[in-house]
Amino acid sequence: MEIPFAESYRIKMVEPIRRSTREERIQWIKEANYNLFNLRSNQVFIDLLTDSGTGAMSDKQWAAMMLGDESYAGASSYYNMKNAIKNILGFDYFLPTHQGRAAENVLFSVLVKEGDVVPGNSHFDTTKGHIEFRKAKALDVTIDEAKDTQAEHPFKGNLDLNKLEDALKTYPKEKVPFILVTITNNTSGGQPVSMENIRGVRQLCDKYGISLFIDSARFAENAYFIKMREKGYADKTIKAIVAEIFAHADGMTMSSKKDAIVNMGGFIAMKSKKLFQEASVYNIMFEGFITYGGMSGRDMNALAQGLDEGTEFETLETRIKQVEYLGNKLIEYGIPIQRPIGGHAVFVDAKKMLSHIPKEQFVAQTLGIELYIEGGIRGVEIGAILADRDPETRENRFPDLELLRLAIPRRTYTNNHMDVIAAALKNVYDRRTEIKSGVRILTEAPIMRHFTVELERI
Repeated sequence: MEIPFAESYRIKMVEPIRRSTREERIQWIKEANYNLFNLRSNQVFIDLLTDSGTGAMSDKQWAAMMLGDESYAGASSYYNMKNAIKNILGFDYFLPTHQGRAAENVLFSVLVKEGDVVPGNSHFDTTKGHIEFRKAKALDVTIDEAKDTQAEHPFKGNLDLNKLEDALKTYPKEKVPFILVTITNNTSGGQPVSMENIRGVRQLCDKYGISLFIDSARFAENAYFIKMREKGYADKTIKAIVAEIFAHADGMTMSSKKDAIVNMGGFIAMKSKKLFQEASVYNIMFEGFITYGGMSGRDMNALAQGLDEGTEFETLETRIKQVEYLGNKLIEYGIPIQRPIGGHAVFVDAKKMLSHIPKEQFVAQTLGIELYIEGGIRGVEIGAILADRDPETRENRFPDLELLRLAIPRRTYTNNHMDVIAAALKNVYDRRTEIKSGVRILTEAPIMRHFTVELERI
């Protein structure tokens, strides 16, 4: 008999969670103005809002926290983090920040100015927000296959190199501060980028004299998919693949709350001393001194340990196979999801599931509300609300994909929880024709509105 797959950890501590009633959830989501971000955590049974900062740290990470050096300048914890970044990612210079969007804020304060264009593969919400806040343009050049949720393409996160080169021919060099590659590509469904594609982007950067930066929140998951799907990498370690990825980059931003499996933390890493010096000015203003940058010493220690653990095959295999388990359950139930199954989340195709709801009524948000009412499960909309309004026309942007993201925290839930999620979503799917309408916006912020938007049922 073949021995079945099992998790590469055992559980030392548990946290109680409460199962609420349907009546309670109907009232709570109404009081939250139908914004899942407004729910209190104790009103949620299984929380799939994000995998960012919600994972369970290991015993070694907790032990490292006890040894944190809280010195304001030159703490040993800073040097632990510096060594991990150099040894695993290969960068000589780095600045700690409290999380990924802070890293973007610091870096873009140096590099992005009004009128600039930043090409990339489906920039995520904070990335696009920081670019557009500076009156620049985030230009999406993701391959067209990413728009078809049923297409089985192994690297749907790839940049279309022809689209990218057309952009580089169209815009003057001084208007393109860098090309941004997001690994994995969250907005298009947690889809990986191939090493071949990264090399192709690097070649275009060299040809046109433009820098390459990597949004690296889930770089380790991306390396796992390269190992599993790309020819020539099956026998390479995750750390070797990671080193090759970043050898092509001039710099990176990192939300360490994902693949470094910490509750808080991030950084910018770069090869240029000049850029490091320029960014240091903003880091000191926005985050803190350059050897702590908004992080405590204990968090830097946990991050350094997490970078090592997060780039081990067994850790990644356990994590991605759980996401795959949920995805396969949903496919078995006939529920349309982005395929192939991504690394950190399952993305439900809301437009296919609720095809009768008009796009103006925010289809993915409607599906998220229904799933919460059904099972107390909180996901997040990756659709028209997140896409925001066009900064010039102020018209709603309606993306090709309307997805409900079910992001799985690392080392947090069991496969029994995955079964609950699948059953609840199947119940929604079975009664989908009874869902007659969606939601409309009552109030919204001028940028990144999805965090605080207030909605009402139509």
